[in-house]
Amino acid sequence: MVASGIIALLKQPRRKFASTLAIGSLGFSLLLSLAAFAYVLSGWAHGAAVRETVNFTWLHFGATSVDLGWVIDPLAAVMLVMVSFVGLLIFIYSVGYMAHDENFTRFFCFMSLFAGAMLGVVISNSLLLLFMCWEIVGLTSYLLIGFWYQKPSAAAAAKKAFITTRVGDIFFFLGIVWLFSSTGTLLFYNNGTGSLEPIALANLLTQHAGLGLSAAGAIGLLIFAGAAGKSGQLPLHVWLPDAMEGPTPVSALIHAATMVAAGVYLVARVYPLMQIGAQPGGTTVALTVVTWVGAATAVFAALIAVAQNDIKRILAYSTVSQLGYMMAGLGLGGVAVGMFHLITHAFFKALLFLGAGSVIHGCHEEQDIRRMGGLKVNMPLTFITYAIGMLALCGFPIFFSGFWSKDGILEAAQHSTAIKGPFYLLVFGALLTAFYMTRQVCYVFLGYWRGHKPAHESPSVMTTPLAILAFFAMALGLIGTPAWPWFHAFLEGRAAAFSFHNLVEPSFLLLMATSTLVVFLGLGFGWRLYGNKSPKPEEPDVLEKSVPWIWAPLRDRLYVDEFYGVTVIAFYKWWARVADWLDRRVWGGIVALVAWLFALWAQLNRLLDINWVDGGFDKTCDEISSGGGLLASLQNGRVQNYLRILAVAVIALAVILFWSSRP
Repeated sequence: MVASGIIALLKQPRRKFASTLAIGSLGFSLLLSLAAFAYVLSGWAHGAAVRETVNFTWLHFGATSVDLGWVIDPLAAVMLVMVSFVGLLIFIYSVGYMAHDENFTRFFCFMSLFAGAMLGVVISNSLLLLFMCWEIVGLTSYLLIGFWYQKPSAAAAAKKAFITTRVGDIFFFLGIVWLFSSTGTLLFYNNGTGSLEPIALANLLTQHAGLGLSAAGAIGLLIFAGAAGKSGQLPLHVWLPDAMEGPTPVSALIHAATMVAAGVYLVARVYPLMQIGAQPGGTTVALTVVTWVGAATAVFAALIAVAQNDIKRILAYSTVSQLGYMMAGLGLGGVAVGMFHLITHAFFKALLFLGAGSVIHGCHEEQDIRRMGGLKVNMPLTFITYAIGMLALCGFPIFFSGFWSKDGILEAAQHSTAIKGPFYLLVFGALLTAFYMTRQVCYVFLGYWRGHKPAHESPSVMTTPLAILAFFAMALGLIGTPAWPWFHAFLEGRAAAFSFHNLVEPSFLLLMATSTLVVFLGLGFGWRLYGNKSPKPEEPDVLEKSVPWIWAPLRDRLYVDEFYGVTVIAFYKWWARVADWLDRRVWGGIVALVAWLFALWAQLNRLLDINWVDGGFDKTCDEISSGGGLLASLQNGRVQNYLRILAVAVIALAVILFWSSRP
């Protein structure tokens, strides 16, 4: 954030200094994050549950105070490393991608603020402080999605993202107010008196909110609405695909390490609030809603991704789908299950978006996959790394991290006794994921080149981050396998033990076989339809020709935007016209009437002033002037006149005295 403030004061030509400052600041943040992670890891290795907090009073009003604070625990430590590391790779990549942009300096200013705000979200020990950083994330997403503001589509996408996420944030803010009203604090942890600690949770559980909900459940649902907005869950997902209007590094940062991850992280952070009251083996209303919304989003977005032709838009709907998996994982399996998929997804989705950016860069800003093809020859490094990211996203067995994190969610869904339906939705979503990613890779990298200018490989400043991300897209799975569930044990504060027996349990082997079969079905079906066929750009898609009645709705995103257009947006347009009529005719008429009355009163006052006040005053002045003139004529300075007057006065006085003395 400090780097962002300094860059904001720089002139545009200071490009190298701006990028160096941005990358250096995030690199330093990564070192601090690694130090915090090492501290927490050291405590965990010695059997201690590490949670360090620093709380302070922000302001007083009356007898009440509002406290803010910071926290470092296993959940925050893992997120800090992920955000700073993935963000750093994206920053480095951006140097090459944005090299020719005239607003290079402004770009790194916004990116630094974006990363700083997300780090603030992660280490906040106060729901209010988290909300402040949350809103800065929303602001910077608006600035970055609309970075190329000269494009009407980018400006519209920025406004759409900002307004849509504000809808969820209104409910989030209501949850904050309710939580403060009920507990008197917004600190998560505060030596037993925090809002996520047993005393406050027990109190919230006893308060009834109506509709069979406790205050804890109602507040949890309100907070989840905010998370659904940020993480693109139904029905607030519409902003996320349009966010592709920003530069590709922005898409990578939003879809991998920052904004969309903030919603999942929020649910994980307040998980004790949502879980309180659940019976053993059961669930709560809040977690049930989280699960169903996540599972529905996973399938909904995957269906739409099947019929998209923009390389970034396919990945955008893929992100919406995978966020649904994370939410379902939180609802079904707890924090560790959902967060493991968030961490693995951050790496392979950043890899895919940066790989897409490399393709766009090499194809001279072309984004339509129908105008690509054969790029594995011209862009071999991009192809290899992209293929790794694609297989990790599909959940290709054993060697890719997505397989283990996705199977953890499916295992939790399979073993759930309270909710069964989401399991089948998530399996179907996995099939669709493998299919649409195979379609994309076949269009982009296989067959022959269908563009206008020859494609070329991206510079090393862009391909090196791809190679690093590809390594982690494969290696991260090792920390979350059933044989060595290190990640889950670390987040849950228990010891991690290696047990090969967990890997060969019949139930898990059956699930792994089912998952593998589903992935291969999706890959095989995609290859059967699109492998090495390279249709001409003007030719319709294979599915479009065979099932146009399915293709058209999916291509048009199942008409959700159109539905909002004829309902919500139409209502607000109508209400805007009503408000305009009220303003002009009613309130404006009242104002005009009042103005007319005051004008009439002013005219009356003018008449009174001129005819009565001024007239009376002028008449008095005239009389005084006349009297003064008479007296002035007597006081003319002639002594003879004064003597005559004095003689007359003496005679008059003598007559009066004589007359009054007679008997």
